[in-house]
Formats: sequence, C-alpha cells, structure tokens
Amino acid sequence: VKVTNTSDRPVQVGSHFHFFEVNKHLDFAREAAFGMHLDIPAGTAVRFEPGDTKEVALVAFGGKSEIFGLNSLTDGPTKGKAAKDAAIKRARKAGFKGA
Repeated sequence: VKVTNTSDRPVQVGSHFHFFEVNKHLDFAREAAFGMHLDIPAGTAVRFEPGDTKEVALVAFGGKSEIFGLNSLTDGPTKGKAAKDAAIKRARKAGFKGA
C-alpha cells in the first residue's frame, strides 16, 4: 500500500497497530488496509516524515481478527462486509484521509 503523510508532523506506526485506523493525516487506500497490520517484526515501527510517501506491506491479523480501541473505527470483528462498511463510514465522518 502506498502511504503519504499529509501532516506537518512525523507519524510513527507500530507493527501491530490496525493500519486502517492509523493517523487520519496518512493518505492511502484505507479500505484495502481493513483487518491488516504492517508486515514488519514485532516491536518495530515505520516512521513517516511530513510529506513522505512510502510503500508498505500489510498482512492480516490472525486469531479472532477482532480490533478494539485505537481510533474506535472498528471496535469488533474485521470479518464481513457489514463490519468493514461501518468502519469506513465512521472513518469518512471523522475525516480520515483515503477513507
């Protein structure tokens, strides 16, 4: 996924953060990131400097694939069209770029 930081501040994303819910100023195809996290070693992160564009690899969450907290866009399962559609609607309403 190609990601651009449109903010005037650096944004750092950890290895197991639900990528769909990252900082609203990161611009990318959020729908493609639903239920996914960065494909990097646990405990590491990717930093996006202001104006940077980077290509990142994402992988699906394992286990129950339930996401809670973060930016509260999902708060439940990541499986199924209804859950994804509801999260996208919340992201758009909250002004998340790429939603």
